[in-house]
Order: sequence, then structure tokens, then C-alpha cells
Amino acid sequence: MPQSIAVIGAGVAGCGLVAQLRRLGVRSPISLWETGRGPGGRASTRRSRFDQHVAVDHGAPLFNLTSQADPALLEPLVAGGWIEPWTGPVACLEGESELKLGKPDAFGLGRLYRGVGGMDQLCQGLLAIGSAAGPIDAHYGTLVRHLAKVPGGPWQLIGREGDPLAEVDWLVLGSTLLAHPRTQRILEWPEVPLKAAAAALNDLQLDHVLTTIAGIRSEARSNALFVLPAAWAEPWLALPFRLLHCDAAAQQRWGLRRITIQPLADGRCVVVAHSSNAFAADHLDVYGTHSAIAQILQLPPDGGKEDTVIAALQQALVQALAPWLGDPSGDASLWQSRLTGLAQPERQLMRWGAAFPMAPGLPTELMLCPQSQVAFCGDYLAGEGFGRVEGALRSGEALARQLSLQGVG
Repeated sequence: MPQSIAVIGAGVAGCGLVAQLRRLGVRSPISLWETGRGPGGRASTRRSRFDQHVAVDHGAPLFNLTSQADPALLEPLVAGGWIEPWTGPVACLEGESELKLGKPDAFGLGRLYRGVGGMDQLCQGLLAIGSAAGPIDAHYGTLVRHLAKVPGGPWQLIGREGDPLAEVDWLVLGSTLLAHPRTQRILEWPEVPLKAAAAALNDLQLDHVLTTIAGIRSEARSNALFVLPAAWAEPWLALPFRLLHCDAAAQQRWGLRRITIQPLADGRCVVVAHSSNAFAADHLDVYGTHSAIAQILQLPPDGGKEDTVIAALQQALVQALAPWLGDPSGDASLWQSRLTGLAQPERQLMRWGAAFPMAPGLPTELMLCPQSQVAFCGDYLAGEGFGRVEGALRSGEALARQLSLQGVG
């Protein structure tokens, strides 16, 4: 009988895993569990229920491939019209005010792709590819808060209120949320869910994996997004870039890491300011009221901290770009006034607590723990594309091969 699989995390790694499992002929029951409102993770798109034109890529606006061999899922994604090559202008802000056109950072090297109509189409496409070969039982807006397993028994997925969610043979973590001690620091959980479950399993390899994951440091990001009306959009759309990254000196000066300009179909545009790691580290307790984790955990109001963070990022954004926004004097007061006047949801904050893992990551030979039937995929796995969307996608494909070799499904 095929063994059931639960994948926690519907980001690129988790969606790539289930797609490739189905393409490899695995017929096991597969369930997908995600705290957000839909698939995508950091490659998601924020859409408005009330405004069909608003689609904001507030995490990864693009993804790049730097290795020669294409991921196995690239061709079906392109052929299905889910993603397309991107050749827009990029630039680098060096120091306080020097703009270098055509100079990419590590996330802009190689071949660039974007989702057609939004970056969430990458994961939507992966799930469509997988579903064409077999059903995928997806659960969105659901927090898996606890894990439990007795030796020889199934994995138990348990919700925030202690409610049973599922019992499965194989558990796959598509992110480190349930395995990393940062959950205790940031979310104030009394334990690390997977570590608590592993205590009863006597699996030395799993213990080693958890120790390794605990040692992985990651960079956080606080991202402010602004939806500008058409009357204000022209100067931003006239900027000589759609993707701007900041070098180390500019990050230190402005507290920004990346800026993206995203045109909307009705003449408006979205400006997304990604903070530096140092800025985000100083504001880890500010999630943004619209973030999935804040809503699911029912976090209390933050006493105006969100507005303070947005205001700081807004000030850095307009001051850094003032020389190119049409005022030779660099006066940023007009744009400060305009952006401050935006009301939610045209002015929002999103916070990623572990946006970018730091090398060396989890070795690929540790991605599978057969004794406990738990496995790992994500951009935190060492190898090609580490720390990027490419690494997440490749890790999902690699784990699919490993699970199929284990005879799952």
C-alpha cells in the first residue's frame, strides 16, 4: 500500500517536491499544509479581493538560474505558460547616491524568470503539473503547531489548539520553521516542535539534522509596499530600473537591500522596499497586521510599531531615490507626504523572519532520515542555488528522487 506523505510549507520547495513526485509516478496520498492563504511562500503574490488589478510580489519578485543544467520542472513551467523569461533593467545603488545601471547582485545573475501575472504563478504552476498526474490535498490558512510520533507509528500533525489535523507515514518540512530554535525566540513557543517529537524516536541521524539546522543562521527582511495611483506612478516608472539592489555601503546608509518597481495593468505601480538584514533584525517583533502568521497566531496590536517601521522604510526609500525622481535638488518632502497619505491596504508591511539562510546550510546527504521517515527540502539545503528560489526548486526535485528510491508510493 502506498505510504502517505505530508509536506509542510507550500513554498517553491514543497510545491516542487509534490510536482516531481507525481511526475516520477509516485501515487502516495500527498497532503500540503500552509499557513498562508495560498501557495508561494516568499515567492507569493499579495492580491486584493476588492481590486482585481492589484498583484504585489512582496517577497521574491523574480528568480534566477545560474547553473548550466536546467531544473527538471523548468520546461513544463515555461510550456504551461506559468513562468516566462525576464529581461527588465536592473541597477545597483552604490554608497549614498551612485547608480550603476546593468549591474546585478547574486539574485540577478544568470537567466531571470518571473511568474506570468505574479510570482505566485510559479507555485500554482508546480501544483498544476503535479495535480495533472495525481491528486494533491492542499490545506491553506492552517498552522501545524505540534508534531508527534511513536517509534513505528505514524506522524501526527496537530493544530494550534491541540486539534488533530492528520496522520501520515512520511513527514516533509519545506522550511525550517518547525525545526529551528528561532521559533522559541520570535514566536515565543516553549519548544521546537520537531525537536520535541524527536526526543522519543532515538534516531541519531535526525538528532544530527536538528543540531545542524539549529546552527543555520538566516537574514530577516522587513518589506514595505506602496500602491501608487496612476497620477503618481509616472516618475517611478520612468526610473532606469525595475530591480535595484544596494551594495554594502548603501545598505548601511539607507537600511535598504532591494527596491522593485512593479507596473500594474491600469497605470498604477507598486513600489516595494526590502530592508537590510540589520534593519529587520532591529524589528523582529513587528510582523505586519496583514501577514499570515500574525493572523493565524492572533497576535495582539503592536501599539503603532508597524506604522513606525513603514515610516522608516518609506523615509529611506524616497531619500535614496530623490535624485532620480524628478527633483534635481533631491528634495524628498513631496514623496514623503504622498506616501504617508496612503491608507491601508495601499501601504503595508510584510516581515520575513528567515528570508535568506546563511551558508553552509544542511548537507544534501542529510535531507532524508529513513528511520524516522522525515525529510527536508528548501533553499536552506546546501548545493546549487543555495539561499535562492533555484535552490528551493532543486531541493524539492532532489528529495522527490530520494523518496522514490525509498519505495514511497
